Amino acid sequence: MSLISVLVVDDHESFRKLIASMLQQSEDFQIIGQALDGLEAVQKAEELRPDLILLDISLPKLNGMEAARRIRKLVPKAKILFFSQESSPDVVREASKVGAMGYVHKPRIHSDLLPALEAVLGGKQLVSSNLEGWESRESMPAPAPQPHEILFYSDDVVLLDSLTRFIATALRAGNPAIVIATKSHLDCLHQALKAEGLDVDGASQQGTYIALDEAHSFYAIMVDGLPVPARFFATLGGLMEAATKAASAEHPRVSFCGEGIGLLWAEGKTDAAIRLEQLCNDLAKKHEIDMLCLYPSSSSDGKEDQDSFKRVCEEHSAVHSR
Repeated sequence: MSLISVLVVDDHESFRKLIASMLQQSEDFQIIGQALDGLEAVQKAEELRPDLILLDISLPKLNGMEAARRIRKLVPKAKILFFSQESSPDVVREASKVGAMGYVHKPRIHSDLLPALEAVLGGKQLVSSNLEGWESRESMPAPAPQPHEILFYSDDVVLLDSLTRFIATALRAGNPAIVIATKSHLDCLHQALKAEGLDVDGASQQGTYIALDEAHSFYAIMVDGLPVPARFFATLGGLMEAATKAASAEHPRVSFCGEGIGLLWAEGKTDAAIRLEQLCNDLAKKHEIDMLCLYPSSSSDGKEDQDSFKRVCEEHSAVHSR
C-alpha cells in the first residue's frame, strides 16, 4: 500500500514538529513538504501535488481560507484538513464552504487529529466535537441555490438567440461555457457567436468553450435509459474543472447550458430528464455554475403529465417562456 503524501502548513515551527511527531505514530503517512505561509502553501501544493494538506487558517501573506480556494483549483484531488485556534461557528462553516473535509481545533489536536485524518481519508467530514452549533440554521441561513433556470422556447430562433446571449455573456467576462445541443444547432451557434465578435475558435482551443453533441454526450453516461451518477460526475465534473482552470476570470463560474435534457423530455423520457436535472443540482454543490436548460414549448402544452411537468420545474430556480 502506498503512503499518503502530506503537506503541512503552519507558521510556527513548534506546531509543525508536533504534527510531524503525531503522523509518525502511523505508518500510513509521509510528509513530503512544509510551508510557512499561504502563498508558499499554494506553490508547494501545485508543485508536490500531495494527497492531503494540513492547513492552518491564520497564516501570513495569504490566509488559509484563500489558500484553500486556490489549492482546490490547482490540485482538486487533494484533501484539505484545517487546524486552527479559531472556534467561531462562522469560521468553521466558511472552512466547509471552501471544500475542507475536516476542522480540528488546535487545543484538541492531540485527541482529534488522527481520528480526523481517518475520517477525511474515508471520505467523511469531522469537526472537533467542542465546536458544536456550526451547522445551525438559526446562526446562519442556508446559502441560496446557484442559478439553474429553465426556458421553454417556441422555436429555433428563440433557442439560438438564448444560447448565444448566455454563452456570449460568459465568454466576454472571461468565464468558461459548456453547451450541449444537436449538431445542427451547434453549427448555427458557432456562427452566431462569431457574428457577436467572439473568438470562438480560440476559446475552443483554450478550453473555455466546450460544445458537445447531445447524441454522443448522453450515450456515455446512460445505462438502460437512465443516467449513471458516477459517469455523470466524472464526465461533466471533469470538463468543468478543466474549463475553470483555463478561464481568465479571477473567480470563474462555468456557464452550462443546452437543449439535451429538454429533448429527452420531449421524447417522453421523463424520468431520465428529471434525474439529470437533479444531478445538475448536485453538481452545483461542487462547482460554481450558472445553468440554463432549454425545453421545447411543445413539451409543456398540456399533453405531458402535469405532475411530471411540475416536478421538472421544481428542479429549477426560475422558469421562463419565450
